[in-house]
Amino acid sequence: MTAPIIRTRADLREMTRGWTRAGETIGVVPTMGALHDGHLSLVARAKDMSDRVIVTIFVNPKQFNNPEDLENYPRTEHEDARKLERFVVDAIYVPDGAQMYPDGFATTVSVDGLTNVLCGAHRAGHFDGVATVVTKLFTQTSADLAFFGEKDFQQLQVVRRMARDLDLGVEVVGCPTIREMDGLAMSSRNLLLSDQARSRASALNAVMEDMAEALTKGAAIDDLLPEAKARLAAAGFGDIDYLEMRTNETLTLIDRATEPARLFAAAYMAGVRLIDNIDVPVTT
Repeated sequence: MTAPIIRTRADLREMTRGWTRAGETIGVVPTMGALHDGHLSLVARAKDMSDRVIVTIFVNPKQFNNPEDLENYPRTEHEDARKLERFVVDAIYVPDGAQMYPDGFATTVSVDGLTNVLCGAHRAGHFDGVATVVTKLFTQTSADLAFFGEKDFQQLQVVRRMARDLDLGVEVVGCPTIREMDGLAMSSRNLLLSDQARSRASALNAVMEDMAEALTKGAAIDDLLPEAKARLAAAGFGDIDYLEMRTNETLTLIDRATEPARLFAAAYMAGVRLIDNIDVPVTT
């Protein structure tokens, strides 16, 4: 069954008002469209945990620091709606720029600390854009629960902190990364890769898995980096924004796996920026 596509705040609030009065829980899955199985796993989790589910589709200009990247971002609304049919979601919210950022819009939501490392260090203003649009989506949808993938782990932690600090009353649920058969993390950006580049991109996860295994056995990450970067270069990767191990909660940079941590990477394949992260169990 095709869910209704809602395009205005007024129509969305009219819909959610009755659900709220009835005491039904509302789960929201914020996306920028180009849905893949990773997004759909979030929808499935939302269906399991919520009485009502809203999937939002909005390519947010405020989180892009490269105009060309924004222009090239895939937009597949009709295909996205078709993919959601089997989940029987209650609404697909597809606002335009005027609905999200009307004339005179002058407010930015910023989260300090978590946003000046990893992607935040390489994409100026990115997480301000994320925090601002997610705050608006939470309030517009009257969400009780929100579902985010761990593939964007830094984003997940930023949204959790923002929701907690602003007392938004939304439980932010993290969901496992969904991967292709060869280990590549599913991403809308994968659609921008040629077949040849796509086949080489799986090296990112393979290198990270080997690093995580060595880190779990007590290795220091600085000792692993030269070989890891050489393997990525041999696979066809270009610039590497980061390849680091950081703590789960505060994203503090560490050299050895002495507390719960993750290995983070961002690297370019044929001009497409790919990110990934994997758990690194504490060294025993």
